[in-house]
Order: sequence, then C-alpha cells, then structure tokens
Amino acid sequence: MTIRDGDGTGTDGVDWDAAAASFDEEPDHGLRDPEVRAAWAERLRDWLPERAGDVLDLGCGTGSLALLAAGQGHRVTGVDRSPAMVALAREKLGGRDAVFLVGDAAAPPVGEERYDTVLVRHVLWTLPEPDRALRHWRDLLRPGGRLVLVEGVWGTVSPVGISAGRLTALLAPLGGRVRVQPLSGDRALWGRDVDDERYAVVAVPD
Repeated sequence: MTIRDGDGTGTDGVDWDAAAASFDEEPDHGLRDPEVRAAWAERLRDWLPERAGDVLDLGCGTGSLALLAAGQGHRVTGVDRSPAMVALAREKLGGRDAVFLVGDAAAPPVGEERYDTVLVRHVLWTLPEPDRALRHWRDLLRPGGRLVLVEGVWGTVSPVGISAGRLTALLAPLGGRVRVQPLSGDRALWGRDVDDERYAVVAVPD
C-alpha cells in the first residue's frame, strides 16, 4: 500500500494508518481462516524460489504474506509507508527472520541490498508511474531473481486496478520470462467467490 509523505493517506485515497487496526479482518488480508491461509501458502510455494532466499515484500501491510514466506524458510524484508501497518507486521513476525521498514514501495529504503524475489501484492495499480517502479524493482533483484506481482481489476461500475494485459505490456521492455496465473477462480484465496479479474505474474527479467 503506497502512502504519501506526511500523512497516512494513500494514492487511492485510503488512510492506511487508520485502517491498520481492522485491516486483517478481510479474509485475504489477515489470512486468519485456515483454508485461506493454506491457499496463499500453496501459491507462495509455487511463486517463490524453492531454495530459501531473500524476499523483499513491498507494500507489506500487516505482514501476512511475509509471515507465510518466513514460515517457508525465506528471509523477509517488508516495506510499507504506513507506520501503523509496519508496527503490526513487526508484532506478527516477532522472533522470525524478518525486518520491516517504513518507506515507499516505489523506492524502498534498502540501499545496495539485492534480493532473490520482490513480492508485491495489490500495490502497483496505485502507483502514478508503474513502469518506473517496475524498472526499479528489477534493479533490486540478484541475477536470476524474480518479480512476483499479485494484481487485479476490482469493481464493475467504476473499476480500479491494472489488467493482466497492461501489466505484461509494462513488463515487456524488461525482457526475460513472464508467467501469468489467473486467480479469480480460486475461492479459497479470497474467502468467497469473486467475478472480477485477479491474477499473479511471475517475471524473471533479463
């Protein structure tokens, strides 16, 4: 979730600091339901490298995906512009091999660190320059590293989001391999049936 400097309001108009306390009540946010949690864990095992590595979780929210990745042996760095979200993520992953930073998902404050995976869920569509963010995230990868991007288009009257077609077009200049995986039909991921476009892209840039 992307937050502007100086307040807790995101580019999508949501005050994420204020929303932090109730954020995990959504089934696919808090992953409290065992079936939902297991569904996301299974997807992560497919998307993340088989060998334990370093994962940068951008727009990490309260750390639910970070917790799953850490549980699979990965070392996680989470970044979110909401201090309230980061505080909850640190609490959730207490004792795990994880670090959480307050910062901008589009330009995370990680210095010269490089990662095996950059994981981003429901963030890219909010960014004013998604192509620039993708290039920067590519540069945060080690050779052979991957981008794991979970996105979608939500709503029918006034839809928001980014389609799979547009995202793959934005990734094309980065070269490499791109795999698109539809997610709308997997009810367990969302805790309910959905009829909008939801998908994941796993990209290994050149």
